[in-house]
Amino acid sequence: MDGEGIPSKTFAKDPNRANLVARLKGNGSKRPLLILAHTDVVAVQKEKWPVDPFGAVMKDGYIWGRGTIDDKDKLVSMLMSFILMKRSGAALDRDLIFLAESGEEADPTGVGINFMVNQHFDEINAEFAITEGGTAKLENGRVTVVQVGTTEKVPRRARLVATGSSGHGSVPRIDNPVVHLGAAVAKIGTWEPPMHLNETTRTYFEKLAGISPPDKAARYRALLDPQRAKQIQRYLAENEPAVYSMLRTSIVPTMLKAGVGPNVIPSEAEATLDIRALPGEDIDEFYGEMKRVIDDPAVKIVPIPSTRPEAPASRLDTEMYRTIEQVGQRMYPGSVTLPAMSTGASDMAQLRAKGIPSYGLGPAVTEEDRAQYGAHSDVERLLESSLYRFVEFTWNIVSQVVIKK
Repeated sequence: MDGEGIPSKTFAKDPNRANLVARLKGNGSKRPLLILAHTDVVAVQKEKWPVDPFGAVMKDGYIWGRGTIDDKDKLVSMLMSFILMKRSGAALDRDLIFLAESGEEADPTGVGINFMVNQHFDEINAEFAITEGGTAKLENGRVTVVQVGTTEKVPRRARLVATGSSGHGSVPRIDNPVVHLGAAVAKIGTWEPPMHLNETTRTYFEKLAGISPPDKAARYRALLDPQRAKQIQRYLAENEPAVYSMLRTSIVPTMLKAGVGPNVIPSEAEATLDIRALPGEDIDEFYGEMKRVIDDPAVKIVPIPSTRPEAPASRLDTEMYRTIEQVGQRMYPGSVTLPAMSTGASDMAQLRAKGIPSYGLGPAVTEEDRAQYGAHSDVERLLESSLYRFVEFTWNIVSQVVIKK
């Protein structure tokens, strides 16, 4: 920012994890646009990478490195759009705010978006926001779908804690907590909570059916028919798990903990559950139903406190959504723009909860790359051409919304 002559501010709850805010002033006739991305990334297992995971290596037409999909691509596109706007010298109808946020992936102490929303909201308050949470589908060299994140599932976590009598491993015990926990995890793993479509997911499947090959179109239309939806869900669970997750509140066991030695029966065993609730899900009722499914007094459900709020979906009848749709059609002729519910979580939840309609964007990626090299995968990579095109996509959206007409 200093090199471009743009004043900026930093706000830090933790001095090692500061958030940066910069603002280009408009004439004030419209409320600001906030463009943001997070600077943190998830951990890596270096032995699984063919290149330095933090080297941003450019090889074979790809950029390789942790964060290329989550979230350095958005950080680059938002930052470049901001800098290009400053260089253009254009008169603006509204302020343009850039936020580089430091704690999206894991923020137990609230150093990132929670800190900014709770302590410095005036610095980032806006009419609209754009950030991560969307994507574009690349097929045979062309973009067919521009997917815009307009709502997201609500992350909730819980522990299953089984208790029993400790003892020597040579003497089997009926109340062995490892056995009780294993049975409970198996029941949770096969439990299928009720399917529910909201406005976003119903619109998503209706539009997706209209552009999909006949076999896929038939499956997506079946989801809209209560009489046919049940029979197609097993196929989706096995072949399109991301689609399947959009249909219901999901529960995934992710961690197990028990025992201190191979010949010791522990008195306690626990499993961690990653729960992604549909918007509007009554989580207390959900835990009650989970308890009935487990049906074992030796196993207790212990909710883990969450700081991430549930928030309303961002509307589709706004200037921002219409602009995203128009830019998508101009840049990718023949493509369809779809509102989508993310199964993951983002900073948009906190912004939406504060009344800022927020929209998730992302670069064009093939299904193969998404599955093998996507966010949080062992290895991340992004086509160089997709990054350059995404910067252009972001710039076109931002310039259309903020430059004085």
